[in-house]
This record gives sequence, C-alpha cells and structure tokens, in this order.
Amino acid sequence: MKKLYLLNGFLLLFAGQQMAFAQTDYSSNDRLAQRITTLSKTYPALVKSRSLTKTISGKEVWMMTIGTGKVEQKPAIVLVGGVEGTHLLGMELAIGFAEQLLAASGTDSIKNLLNKQTFYVFPNMSPDATEQYFAKVKYGRSGNARVIDRDRDGRTGEDGFDDLNGDGKISWMRIADPTGTFRLNPEDPRSLIPADAAKGETGQYLLIQEGLDNDKDGAFNEDGAEGVHFNRNSSYNYKNFIPGAGEFAVSELENRALFDFLYDAFNVYAVVTFGPQNNLSWPVQTNPAGLSKRIISSWSESDAKVNTLVSEKYNKIIGAKDAPKTIAESGDFSQWAYFHYGRLSFSTPGWWLPKVKPDSVAKQKAFTIEDPTAEYLRWAKSKGITNTFTEWKVLNHPDFPGQTVEVGGIDPFVLSNPPYQLVEGIVKKHTDFVLSLAAMAPQIDLTGLKTEKVDGGLSRVSVKVVNTGILPTLTKIGEKSYFLKKIAVKVNTGSGQTVLSGRKNQLLEVIPGKGFIELSWLIKGPGKISIEAGSPSSGSKMIDVSL
Repeated sequence: MKKLYLLNGFLLLFAGQQMAFAQTDYSSNDRLAQRITTLSKTYPALVKSRSLTKTISGKEVWMMTIGTGKVEQKPAIVLVGGVEGTHLLGMELAIGFAEQLLAASGTDSIKNLLNKQTFYVFPNMSPDATEQYFAKVKYGRSGNARVIDRDRDGRTGEDGFDDLNGDGKISWMRIADPTGTFRLNPEDPRSLIPADAAKGETGQYLLIQEGLDNDKDGAFNEDGAEGVHFNRNSSYNYKNFIPGAGEFAVSELENRALFDFLYDAFNVYAVVTFGPQNNLSWPVQTNPAGLSKRIISSWSESDAKVNTLVSEKYNKIIGAKDAPKTIAESGDFSQWAYFHYGRLSFSTPGWWLPKVKPDSVAKQKAFTIEDPTAEYLRWAKSKGITNTFTEWKVLNHPDFPGQTVEVGGIDPFVLSNPPYQLVEGIVKKHTDFVLSLAAMAPQIDLTGLKTEKVDGGLSRVSVKVVNTGILPTLTKIGEKSYFLKKIAVKVNTGSGQTVLSGRKNQLLEVIPGKGFIELSWLIKGPGKISIEAGSPSSGSKMIDVSL
C-alpha cells in the first residue's frame, strides 16, 4: 500500500523501501542544489557542475556545463535564469531544460547534439532574492543581501516590510484619501487603477505596499534588507542612483563572476535569458538613429532579421498568445548580452497572463480597461485557482490616524509566475525551443574543392568556406567589437611548398546563415597540403588536398 506525505513542499511517495520526490512548488536554493547534484551524479560524463561564486550572504550561484569531450572548443549556448528575483519561473526553465535534455541523452539526436555543442546553464543568478519566496514573510524581492542605505539617512535596514495582518505575505494597503492617485476599477472593484486626470477622473485612494513608516520619513518600506538587483547591474545602459542599481556597474559578485566567465567563453554563439525582457514573442526592430550613435543602442538590420527568424520559431513552438510588449530597464542582462557581449541574445519570461474570454453564463462582460490584476482574477477563477488574492480588510494604521486603511489585494509573485502545476508543460515547450535554436547553430564546412595544374609546377586551389547553419557566424555588433573570434583560415604546407598568391593565414568576416566565401591560392610545389577553417563559436573543418 502506498502512503503520501507532504514535507517542505515536496510530495513523498513511499512504496515499500522506495521513496520518490514529486515537486509541488518552486525550488528553494537547497532544492535547486539537490537537483543539480542529482544531475551531476546521474550523468557524470555529460555534466560538470560547480559554484560560480557565493553571494555576500553565502548563497551559492551555480553553473552547469553540459556536453562531451573538450566542451570549450565546441559552439555553445548560454542559458540564464533568476536574472530577476521575483521571476521564479526563470530558474525552473533553466534547470528544467538541463533535466529534460539529459533525460533524453540516450537518444541518437541528443547524443549527436552533445557531441557537437555545449550548453552552459546558470539556473539562478539571484539566490538571495528568490529565497524570499520561502521566507517566513513572503514578498517580491529583486535585490541581493548587500547592505544599502537606500534613503541615505545614515542608517540601514530601518524601514523594511511589515506584515500588518500576520498572514505571512506582503500585499497592499489602500488608504481612502482625496489626494490619492488611484481609483477602484469599475469592472472589478477588488483592483485599483491609476486615475487619469486628463480624462476628468478623480483619485480616491493611496496605494502602498503593506507596511509601516518605521523611520517616519514619509516613505514606506524603502530601506529594508534588499540590496542590488542582478538585472540592473550590467554595464550596458547602466544608470546609478536608482533603486537596485548598485554603486557602479558590475559591482556585485554575481554579475562579476558571470561576466568574467562569459568573456573567456569564446565558443558562445547565443545567450538565452529567462527573464522579464521579451524579444522572442516580439522581435526587435532596427532603429537607424540608434545605429548612428557613438554608443550603439539598436540591433543591426541583419541581426534583427535573425531575431525575427528565431522569434517565428519560438512562437510556433510555444503557441502562447497575447504576450505583452516589454521595455528593457537600465542594466538589463539580456541587453548586455547583445550590445556588450556581442552575441545573439534572446530573452523571454516564459509565461504571461493569458487573455480570458468573458463567461457568458456568469454574465461577464469583456474588459475595456487594461488592468493585469483584474485580468488575473478572471483567469484564476476560470482555472479554479484560489488563495492568490487577499480580501481587503480594515485595520488601524498608526501612520494614517483617522483615515480608513485596508490591507489586501493581489499576492506577491502570482502575476509573473504561473501556478506550479503548469510549470512542467512550460519547461517542455521551452526545452523544445532551445533544441530548435541549437539546430540553427552556425557550422563551418569546406566544400567545392577544386585543384588545377598551372604551367611551371604550380597548382591553383579553390574552396568554399560555407556556413551550413541558419544563424550567422558572428553578429554584426560582435564583428565590430574586435574581441570575438572570427573564422580563421589556414593553409598548411610542407617542405618545398610555397603559397605564391592568396593569404596563407586569414580571418573572414561574418558569413550569414547558408552563406559562403570562396577562396583560392596559387601554390608552388608537389605533394599534399591541408586547409582548415573555423572559430570557437562556429565549429571547424579541415580537408587534405593533393597537388
């Protein structure tokens, strides 16, 4: 007889002496470490895991290298989760990809793939922040454990979050106030929306996250335990003096360790970020003005076309509609991956709130007001999801004497993370997408070899250097950086052989997907030579030639 027990969010199934774990919620840092350790022990020939660094609070930032043989010499995809601390799904998408890839490693197709390519997986770059989901008091947190004087009053940590109603989560306070800038949503009064003065709308409420003004400076929860955000600390479009940015770009251990590793990883051709930015549902558009700036702020036309091609593949595989358009914040990692790292950079949150048609039986009407909270509540009801909204209740608040203060509203995390029972299916589709991206990888081949005898003991040799993949061998911005490795072509001659025309060693510019460059040489002397071409991020090929 089987028995079920619930322990720390995991379902334990006992059958005799066997015990299996069935995960029922998002992964804590300890659970993530267990999953990584399990993969390393189960697939020791394919997985190498290590701690990339530790946060200031001592939490591990893990990385996994998946592949065979000399992994650093094979074209690679980087997958990064946890770039935003409130986005728990990103971590699940990254570690879930590794698990599903390795589970299929016995099939011929995956064996072939892992013999040719490498995957660098960084499941969670914000372990300090994501752990708040599992804390005694749950709230949406993006920053690490660095101590910061956010309000610059000479003290730190004196005004954090306060759980006023004791329910273990930080929700919202709505305060009836004629100077407020929010009003009840007439289509769902459980939610508040901004009042538009230009339309003659009058505000009725102040809307503040649940808490107290502990230091009596007029601000709430502005100086707690939260430090620097990983996703605001990258060097591209970095802006300091904003919450979470840090004192300077790449100031944090997490950012520095990842960037140091990536800059040495010349074999990377694409970065996939599971985070708030989304250029997969909505591909980027080229901005000529941004290309003309000294500091480029737009994708090149050719790279944007590649983004569109990959976006079409993504939308076909994922099949999700109604993705909201996003605007990258300053210091965004996925932007850094393209503009400063020079690689193709693709980013997706993986899930967003689906649009729900009104229930005619319940006499619902279509929404005319854009309001994520109202949309979520309708969707949650259609799926039978409960306990993600706290009903508004009046309480006495010392900072608002004589005013009506209610605590309640939408729970933390639910607008950006689906119920956990949906995660497995989302991971499966995104694993399929990453594998389809890998199938598009640049790959160098040498074809069309021709040799022709010329008077005087000379031979003319010509060959096409072909990119058989769909993705280009380099991005346009990467080509301009003078840092990424271009395709190197080398003619290896023996004694008594001389290259009279054509360069014996040369570097090639970008070869687009399915494109080629034809080269020729005039060589003196009989015998054999070899021609080799390749780069770390596009593979290599060598052929022997008889003169």
